[in-house]
Amino acid sequence: MKNYFTSFTKNQSFIYKVLLFVLSTGLIMYLLPKGGQFKYNFQKGKPWQYENLYAPFSFTIKKSDASIEEEKKMIIEDNTPYFEVDISKKATSKSLFLSYLKKNDSIIGSVNANNSLIGVSIIDELYTYGITNEKYSFPPEKIIYLKKGNELQEIAYNQLIYFGDLNNIISTMIDGINEKPSPFLQELLLNAVISNVSLDSKLTESIVLSRIEKINPNRGVIDKGSRIIAKGEVVEGNKFQILNSYKAVFQSQVWSKSNYNWLLLGYSLLISLVFLMLFLFMKNYRKEIFKDNNKMTFILFNVVLMIFVTSLVVKYDAKLVYITPLCILPLILKAFFDARLGLFVHVLTILLLGFTVPSSFEFLFLQTIAGMVTILTVSELYKRANLFISVGQITFVYILGYFAFFIIQEGNVELIQWDYFMYFILCGLLTLFSFPLIYIYEKMFGLVSDVSLLELSDTNSKLLKELSNKAPGTFHHSLNVANLAEAAANEIGANAMLTRVGALYHDIGKMVQPTYFTENQISSVNSHDDLDPKESAEIIIDHVINGIEIAKKNNIPDRIIDFIRTHHGTSLVYYFYNKESEKIGEVNKADFSYPGPTPFSRETAILMMADSVEAASKSLKEPTSSKLDSFVENIVDNQLNQGQFLNANITLKEIQKIKKVLKKKLNNMYHLRVEYPQ
Repeated sequence: MKNYFTSFTKNQSFIYKVLLFVLSTGLIMYLLPKGGQFKYNFQKGKPWQYENLYAPFSFTIKKSDASIEEEKKMIIEDNTPYFEVDISKKATSKSLFLSYLKKNDSIIGSVNANNSLIGVSIIDELYTYGITNEKYSFPPEKIIYLKKGNELQEIAYNQLIYFGDLNNIISTMIDGINEKPSPFLQELLLNAVISNVSLDSKLTESIVLSRIEKINPNRGVIDKGSRIIAKGEVVEGNKFQILNSYKAVFQSQVWSKSNYNWLLLGYSLLISLVFLMLFLFMKNYRKEIFKDNNKMTFILFNVVLMIFVTSLVVKYDAKLVYITPLCILPLILKAFFDARLGLFVHVLTILLLGFTVPSSFEFLFLQTIAGMVTILTVSELYKRANLFISVGQITFVYILGYFAFFIIQEGNVELIQWDYFMYFILCGLLTLFSFPLIYIYEKMFGLVSDVSLLELSDTNSKLLKELSNKAPGTFHHSLNVANLAEAAANEIGANAMLTRVGALYHDIGKMVQPTYFTENQISSVNSHDDLDPKESAEIIIDHVINGIEIAKKNNIPDRIIDFIRTHHGTSLVYYFYNKESEKIGEVNKADFSYPGPTPFSRETAILMMADSVEAASKSLKEPTSSKLDSFVENIVDNQLNQGQFLNANITLKEIQKIKKVLKKKLNNMYHLRVEYPQ
């Protein structure tokens, strides 16, 4: 049992990664659509690259979306509208007219040939079909239905009388009467006549919807054994629609209960293969990240999150897939790690998304190019303008790529779907959300981005202010080291901002007992004179441990604490070691050595070199250019010989470059000129 527990403890990190691998694969499996994958890849307007394709089973040819939309449009245009007629309005109008006549006897007696009042005769004629109060956009000859109770009458739309035209119509009717009536008759009629016809929109719409529902989505049948397409034949028009129909039927038939487990196995193998490539890449090229379970969790969390969001969008409406801001993924990974890792993870993510999105080749192409643009254009993310410029470039690439694909597939721009351009703009705007997302991730996973590094580099921050007040000499030393280290990092392509911030905070532990460090001693009195060499060495060594404690209390990120922990590595406090050796002879080196660890990155290695060189240069008397050059060579070579850089991924060539930068910078700091011969 004890051996089992010991084995588990030793392999805890490995077991966690295995569980992370399995969990990520399972989640992606759950998110992927439950359908088989079509084994042929084809594009509209491109030749069929495979052998002649014959139908393995009979299937119906689906109509294209454009064809169905055209049918819907025709149904709406050809639909006969229904108008409701209120029969009672005619009698009401006559009653009103007759009541008006009784008030004016001068008009009474004006009758037509049938001894009927002229006004009543005109009203009867006006209500032959009906009067409407609204003017609709139907063509004049449009056939409409008049609904009078349970009876339907078919007439032309222009046979209805529009209320706004009544004045002219009544005037024309009166002018056609031989026996001229009273001049007040027209006014009385206009006051008496009321509209009695209105559009029955509910009935009209319900009939349109019922006809749309009856649209047959199929337009033919392909029999088993029939040739679908020949090799080299261009995929367009009818052939393209037949292939799409075959693909849809094939995918629905493949995913059945009988072969569910086989398909599940196939998907799991492909997804596992993608994650295996990610783990191998991390193990071989990003060892420090691979060893950190927190960072591995962060990377896989983002991959699963992007696939989850995209899957939700596709399920809601596949057309909206380009709204998903997938470029957030490489942007965030570059902010926390590096560009190469960001692009690699982005490509693997969109490969997985190829299973779930429509037009997968087009999607993969556009997203890959957009990811590359993100990596190549986004730099110095802490400068807000850079993010906006990069997002603009990403959006432009999306639009340009989609436009090119559409031209290739359709051969013209007449039917281009302009709403896609709006989707790309929305995608760009959503990509801006990466800025607050970086802040959230920093708090969730304890990571550090360039934005946080910029904040930490502010010398007016609380901790650096305290350092400058308590240990002004150390603060000045830290500034000089920061300048040296930043220049060296830029020279070899390391993270210059991280190196600078690490240099600013590397000696904060000296605030505890500042006067025991020479740079803070104002008078000629040395605090170590009254101490035993071993005690002095302990105070000097303790500034590393004190620095770590102060940094943790002030919530300084672990990446910065690494600089405090490693800036002396496992080196010896040589001055007090020698002093103790002279005093008692043989001395235990461990009592005079820093606890370590040694630097484990290029940035921490640079700080060790810059710190040692800057501190020791203060002891030089009458420094010259040749003295400084020799001085830098000796210090760095000594550190190299002690094995301080064995765990840092830094090459001898890079160390030589760093030496050159340190020499040049020190010469500038001491304002030295080239030594000319006498």
